[in-house]
Amino acid sequence: MSLIANVEQAAAWDGPEGDHWTEHAEHYEQTTRRHRGLLLSAGLLSPGDDVLDVGCGTGALTREAARHVPTGTALGVDLSGRMIERARELTAAAGITNARFEQADAQVHACAPTGVDVILSCFGSMFFADPVRAFANLAESLHPGGRMGLLAWRELARNEWMSAIRDALAAGRSLPIPPPGAPGPFGLAEAGRVRALLAGAGLVDVEIESVDEAMKLGNDAADAYALIRGMGIVHRLTDDLDAASRTSAFDTLRATLDAHQTESGVLFDSSAWLITARRR
Repeated sequence: MSLIANVEQAAAWDGPEGDHWTEHAEHYEQTTRRHRGLLLSAGLLSPGDDVLDVGCGTGALTREAARHVPTGTALGVDLSGRMIERARELTAAAGITNARFEQADAQVHACAPTGVDVILSCFGSMFFADPVRAFANLAESLHPGGRMGLLAWRELARNEWMSAIRDALAAGRSLPIPPPGAPGPFGLAEAGRVRALLAGAGLVDVEIESVDEAMKLGNDAADAYALIRGMGIVHRLTDDLDAASRTSAFDTLRATLDAHQTESGVLFDSSAWLITARRR
């Protein structure tokens, strides 16, 4: 991988977080399938566009974007080497020839030195340690008039899929709320801050629209539990518990998943921003 500025996030995503995602790639990609559809239908793509997908993970959005630009290209970048390898495997298996992948820190890397027409990100742009530098770097990758489309989670209280997991694992503790703007799932939760970041990067016509969609965390409670049990956040929330408290917390988590099981799977409320902008 080239230059790394986002050291803490790289350690996680090119380590245990990325490993877990890779092992459960199909499951993870299913959870945000509806969100990706909304991003792809936002009117940002034309058949001949060159597209950059930031924080591409195992490549679901990159592959879908490649299909939308049959005479263009799609490049996915991510901090995780394992996720990039899996993205390449899945893309080759799907027979998609106009998509490629690169392990890189989009905060500083010249991901597209010749410029791209569109930058997309499905919940991959909230993790920058230095978002001012990151969005300036991304804006420089856009051709004049190029478009940007991002999905980012709104605040924790609006996202039951995360707050319910935290509440289930609290085990009587008062858990800290992630500070506004901190790198992580809710790093772009404040709309005013997002507008300022994008404007500072030289982007105009910034539009921010709320997207409220159900998150499917599994086909049933057992399926969802198998995914969630190994998440990094779950380890962080339970590592300091004694054995009895940890067992009780996981029992509460399983009961929470049981309570959210429907005929359509295990569903939780979620709320995100659909953010669009363009380079002058």
